[in-house]
Amino acid sequence: MTSGKNYLSAAGEVRVERHLYRRIGGDQERCICPMEMGAGIIGGYATPRAARQMNFAAAHLPPRAAADLFVEMGGMRPSHTTIDNQPKLIAEVWEANRQKWEEVLRQSEAVPPQATVLAVSLDGVMAPLRQADGTKKEASAGKQASGPLGYREIGCGSVALYDQAGQRLSTVRYGRMPEHKKATLRHQLTAECQHILSQAPHLTVVKLADGAPDNWDYLSTLELGLPPSALADLQQIEIVDFCHAADHLKGGCDAIWPHDPDKSKAKFETLPTTLKEGAGGADTVIRSFRFYLGRLSGKHKEALQTELTYFLNQRPRMDYASYLKQGLPIASGVIEATCKTLVTQRMKCSGMRWSMAGGQAVLTLRSLIQSDPWQQAWSLIQAEFRKPVSIVKELPMKEVHLSSVASTESISMPGSDHSSSDYYSLPLVT
Repeated sequence: MTSGKNYLSAAGEVRVERHLYRRIGGDQERCICPMEMGAGIIGGYATPRAARQMNFAAAHLPPRAAADLFVEMGGMRPSHTTIDNQPKLIAEVWEANRQKWEEVLRQSEAVPPQATVLAVSLDGVMAPLRQADGTKKEASAGKQASGPLGYREIGCGSVALYDQAGQRLSTVRYGRMPEHKKATLRHQLTAECQHILSQAPHLTVVKLADGAPDNWDYLSTLELGLPPSALADLQQIEIVDFCHAADHLKGGCDAIWPHDPDKSKAKFETLPTTLKEGAGGADTVIRSFRFYLGRLSGKHKEALQTELTYFLNQRPRMDYASYLKQGLPIASGVIEATCKTLVTQRMKCSGMRWSMAGGQAVLTLRSLIQSDPWQQAWSLIQAEFRKPVSIVKELPMKEVHLSSVASTESISMPGSDHSSSDYYSLPLVT
């Protein structure tokens, strides 16, 4: 049978008269459209180019702002609802093929010959989530909520390559919605590191994060996929982010001089340089905190003890002067930027609440765009929607009655072993 339908192209909506098919006797079945399959129509409405543009826009802007942008640019004018649905359609397909497609993208990555350092980082950022039952998440019994009710941690990870001068050469970013122990994110980072080291086992591996125990539980046991002989020669260095260490320095100074903010500020201006550039800088900070600890009491002593404990625990990861001499990164600016650009800028606007599926859809798109394999990734997505179509057997039009319908198998797929004499089709328009 034939039926007209509107489709959204990059130039705007177009109406197409197309042929529809369904199984003989399957009057209640949904018809299939070979033209849509051959052209790779996404969501039954958008052409691949229109869908790509809408997904790119949705990755950067809220749906209503993206719709206004298309109106301003001219051409197609999708509704904000259409734009909002597109990433979810793409994410569903991506998640079903994620591991296979991520491996395809990795195989196209080449390690620059000047690369000397591989830096892997893991972190998280709190974002507002909409619970499945429509309620907000309450704080646990006996605990104070760490943020507005309904906020949960979205995991972010990055793998970056640096040259000997400390210049960043490339970065791959990942973002995943809340998950127990960031399991999927950890798997992605592990696979990325293993792929890079399989090409360049000579790289120095820097594990860089803040002091959160969960991050170091993973980084300290990171499986790099090298044979024991190569692993023995591999240099692995754990570094706690200098910026986070400086924050704890500030907390210690405020605890020591709680009633003299000017003196606290003056002392803090000297300590970061000591920590960063002085030999044994962390030991100097620890000795200073211990000296003042005996002169304090009450809540100020407790606050300083907390900061002292942080430096004692992280001391093995704080040889910043040595790291700088080796040209190693000491600040987790890459992962902090990943948290900001993947999550904060897009997912923490006023009034936003995210479902797990909707949030992951945006994170996936933004990760692909920021890591540079966007074009190749879209080729994989587009190919998943585009199906090969061919005529099994065509009858002259005079032999075809208006009541005739063809079976689903009249669309021949690779590997089909059906006899062509069993099926008939109307001429297809592509």
